[in-house]
Amino acid sequence: MTEVFAHRGSAQLHRENTVPAFIAAREHGADGVELDVHLTADGAVVVHHDADLPGHGPIATLSSRELPEWLPTLEEALDACWPLRVNIEIKGEDGEAERRDSLASAVATFVTTRREAARAVVSSFSLSAIDAVRACSGRLATALLIEPTADAMTSLATAHRHGHLGLHPFFTSVNEGLMKAAKASAMAVRVWTVDDPARIAALAVLDVDAVITNDVPAALRALGRA
Repeated sequence: MTEVFAHRGSAQLHRENTVPAFIAAREHGADGVELDVHLTADGAVVVHHDADLPGHGPIATLSSRELPEWLPTLEEALDACWPLRVNIEIKGEDGEAERRDSLASAVATFVTTRREAARAVVSSFSLSAIDAVRACSGRLATALLIEPTADAMTSLATAHRHGHLGLHPFFTSVNEGLMKAAKASAMAVRVWTVDDPARIAALAVLDVDAVITNDVPAALRALGRA
């Protein structure tokens, strides 16, 4: 069955990547939630898409006490998402490889202790970041995110060679050949970010493992699960 992941929660109803958005995704019947994490100056893992927080500055320069109340920690986000699956994306700016890998290690160390460990997948566009997750914990599923311009077959082979069990391509990169190769390697394919019902139905025919979408109800209807 193709699962439906809410992109940053139900962001069409609530501020994205917040507890209310995650709760709404669960109430709408999502199978999982996709969220993004950053590391604060004092080492807290918090949930936000961009590196900069409007009106406050770069998250990397802020302490936990300087963050607005609406911005959740990873712990608060996981509590809100339970019992859904959670895709935790490791964020990081170009040129910040060391800090990004530190974030990856912090996420792995924390999530491994949680009940969500078996239902979580940690992803990143950075291969070194998900390598760092695996180095910290072999219990967590990891996946390589790739840009639309990347060669999906080459990326699949690279991720598999590094011991990762998932590939997260843009939805236009998925075809029958990629899915055949993924299934042969026991690699999960979760596609981002697709909202068109016809495209979602076609991806399900190809047997992708999950679609990440901004519209959970429409995706469920497209899959005949409304």
